[in-house]
Amino acid sequence: MSSVRDEGKDRIIFVTKEDHATPSSAELVEEDPDDPYEERGLILPSGEINWNCPCLGGMASGPCGTEFKDAFSCFHYSKEEVKGSECLEHFRAMQECIQRYPELYPQEDDKVQKEQSSETEPTSQDSASAETPGANSTSATEPDSDSMPPNTEGSGES
Repeated sequence: MSSVRDEGKDRIIFVTKEDHATPSSAELVEEDPDDPYEERGLILPSGEINWNCPCLGGMASGPCGTEFKDAFSCFHYSKEEVKGSECLEHFRAMQECIQRYPELYPQEDDKVQKEQSSETEPTSQDSASAETPGANSTSATEPDSDSMPPNTEGSGES
């Protein structure tokens, strides 16, 4: 005999071996096409742009969201022979906005420059050892006189 437990929005159904032996009578709920939380692609079935699509990487929000939406909409709905050719001013405005916020929208060459500088900068341990020569060397190369066996060569005992 199966048991059903509702936990919030979820329904948990525990079934027995006998329950699995008979065909399921579960009814599937049809998806709501107007569900705003349903994941969709960039373009909705209506042809509109899905500004909540994670594929936009948050560009539709933030300080340059309006400029991005204007440029992207212009390109998407463009009917020109060279698609988007009438949108250059919108893209220029978006680019100017993005350049005003370099901390939010780092340029590709800025990223490469930061990566290269972090690879070539010495770590604090490396720089400390470079400043004090021999700091990482051990005294194992110099024998300790207390632990050395006495030198018996030439003492005359044979």
